[in-house]
Parts: sequence; C-alpha cells; structure tokens
Amino acid sequence: MAAVRPWDAFTAAAADVRAMVADPRWDALPMPGRAHVLAARILVTADGDRWLYGAHARWHLYDPADGSWHAAPPPRGVKARRVEHPAAVLPERVIPAGADFTAEPGSTQAFVGPDVPAALTEQVRVLLRASGRKQETDFPLTAFDEIFASDVPSTVAAIWGTIMWCAYAPAFDGNERLITIFGEYLRRPLPGDEWVRWLPAPPLLDLVTLVAERLRAGRSRAATRLAALMADTAQLLLSDTRFRPRALALLTMVEPALRRPGLDDQAALDGDERLRQDWLARCPARLRRALLAETDPESHFSHAVYDLAETLSFAPDPPHATATFLADLSDSKGRLPERLDQRTRQAYLELERDGLTSTSARDATEPDGFESRPPAAERTGGAVAARERVAEVAPPDRAGSAAVLGAAYATALAWGRLTGAKLPERGLAAQTALVRRLIEQRDDHGHHTEHH
Repeated sequence: MAAVRPWDAFTAAAADVRAMVADPRWDALPMPGRAHVLAARILVTADGDRWLYGAHARWHLYDPADGSWHAAPPPRGVKARRVEHPAAVLPERVIPAGADFTAEPGSTQAFVGPDVPAALTEQVRVLLRASGRKQETDFPLTAFDEIFASDVPSTVAAIWGTIMWCAYAPAFDGNERLITIFGEYLRRPLPGDEWVRWLPAPPLLDLVTLVAERLRAGRSRAATRLAALMADTAQLLLSDTRFRPRALALLTMVEPALRRPGLDDQAALDGDERLRQDWLARCPARLRRALLAETDPESHFSHAVYDLAETLSFAPDPPHATATFLADLSDSKGRLPERLDQRTRQAYLELERDGLTSTSARDATEPDGFESRPPAAERTGGAVAARERVAEVAPPDRAGSAAVLGAAYATALAWGRLTGAKLPERGLAAQTALVRRLIEQRDDHGHHTEHH
C-alpha cells in the first residue's frame, strides 16, 4: 500500500485558494470581496508568523513591524492554523488577479549541471549556420556590438539575443555546446572564470532595436527576417524549461508582426522604446510574470529571491541559507534589507554585523575605469569565507546545486537591473564556491550527459 502523505496546512490552504481563483466567479468578484475570502484563509504558525497564499500563486509573510507583506516560501513541516485577519489591510498587490495563477514556473537551473540537450543545440546550430551567411550591409549590427565582431550580421545577434533573453539565468558551462557554436562570431572571449561563462541578460530593447532600425531604414523584409529568426529560435527553446516561460512570452510579442506586415512600422518611426512598449502590450496576462524584469524590476527581484529561497528549502535554516547568497550583492546604500521578509532580513543583518555582506563591493572601479582590487590576502580571505558559507548550505546533489546556482545568479542579475549594481565578470564569491562543488561532483569534468 502506498504511503499517505501527512496533511499539511500550507498545502491545503494553497489548494483552496487555487480552486477559488480558478472559479469563473473570481473575475467578477470585487476587490473587497477577494480580500475578504483571502483574509479568512491566512495561516499562523506557533511563532506568530502569518502567511497568505496570494498573488502569482506565491506565499506572502506578514511583517507586523510595518504591516507589509513580503513574498516568501513557507517553512517546511511546520504546523499552522487559520486565523482571523482584517481584510481591509490586505494590499491589492498580494491579491490574485486570476491570470497570474496560470504562469508556467519554468526551471531555476543554470546551464551548469545539465547541458542544453544535444538535439536542441543542433537545431540552433543549423539555424545559426544559415544566418551567419547574411551580409552585414543588409543586416547591420545595431545591438550586441560588445559581443560580436563588426562584420557579423545582426541575424546572428538575433539568435544569440533570443537565447540570452529567454534564459532564466545565463550562466553556462565553459564547455557548453550551445555557447561554443557562436565562437567564430565573437568579438572577444566571453566573460567568466576558467569554467563558467557568467553572461549578462540583455534587455528586450536590444532585440527590439535590431528590428526597429531596419524598419526605419525602409528595409521591411530584413526586419521581418530578424523577427522571424527570433520567433524560430524561441520556438526551439520551448523544449527546455529553463527557456520556456520567456520563450512563450517572446513568441506572443513577435508573431503578430509576422502575420500582419507593417504592424510595427509606425511604432518604429516613433523610436525603439515605443516599439518595445507595443511588444510588451501584446503579451497576454498569463505570461507576464516572465516580463517582470522589463516591466517591474522591484517585483522581479522579489520573485528571484523567492525562487532562491525555494531552491534552498533543503537547508536546516532556509532564511540563513538565502541570506548567504544575498550577502554577495553590492549594497552600499543599504537598500537590500528592507526588500526582504523579516526572517531573511534578520539572517542578512547577522551576516552584516559579522562583516560578511556586500562582498562584491570590492569589484568597484576607480574613476579612470581601471579595476580596483583589494590586497591578495583580503581576496583570499573572502573566497575562504564564501566556501565556508556555501559548505553550510551545500545542496544534496548536482541537480540541486545547479538549481541553487541558477536562482542565485538570476537574483544577482535582478538586483543589478533594479539598482544598477555591476556584477564581476568572474562571478560572485558564494556562486563561484558552489561552482567548484559542481566541478568536484562531475564524473568527467567534461561534457555533461545528464539532462533535466
């Protein structure tokens, strides 16, 4: 007889709210009514924490200090009971809209661990080989010029940009075949350490610019070709959950222009940003969580921290484990703690008191643009501390390590998008320490054979 899973209050409450939101009557329910039924389903744990399953199908933790709600995964295996809570004080942002509950979760795994499947890489390679034969005079490089040589056509950039924009966390194994196929087009070696390429996540505006420039130049067929390449690449990427949510969103933005020639002409004349806004407006509500990096960097960072905390749920103290990776973010203005739930905030502040936060601040640059590095002893000490911190929260297996690494890097990118903080090319200390654990766990230190 199969074992029966013990009843869990959080699981039951989440299922209850999901059923309500899925009910067609939810859309017609006014906001006060929604708040009322949600307030009746708030849980409280023995330590007094209050939890609400709300917007984006995520849990929110109440902070009694200021009455705010922070997105945060609930504790595992903890008893909870329902409690009365004033419906009037629930902010609209934590109340489900409906479509936000249908978002695809995707995968937090970085491309360090399981490679991109060989079949997908081969399909992209075939697409790239044909695109690389185009003339740069017909397809000038109006974006991604820091990545590619000046004689590379923008058709290549369109494929690259789509891959990087759709990736949950573009941290790739240095031996990753999907990156290697672009080698002949690169302007310079990709940033990273000896094993991982820590690649930037391009804004949607870079993809838009490739198309808009051709439209303004009166080269509508070339613009359509670039948009079609983005759509073709996104279509291929749907098979990998690390790309799928954003790939779906990009398809909904690009395909209307392929079906209706001339749709984007006027917007392109008005400027790249106007066309970007038109693309964003085409994305249906059910896919818009994938666009938060573009539309709401604050919420995007909050979701990234939530993902990171979920990947660390195996840890004895998940808030402390989450703070361990957040500690690497550069936060000279002290803006990070207020964006964290009180459990993670407390753990972060404890690290701060020990001088273990803002470790990436050492990668600041001098006014003349040359990198300012601390003494070797200080760098070594920081690396040792990072390895010790990561050892405390070591994932149980390679897949778990890859998931944590992806979520941690996505959080760092989200923080950079929100604050302008720059990431060091060789990665943040705790992430780099985790990479070293991944290397040790590999069978061959070469190509992966496992897929997820």
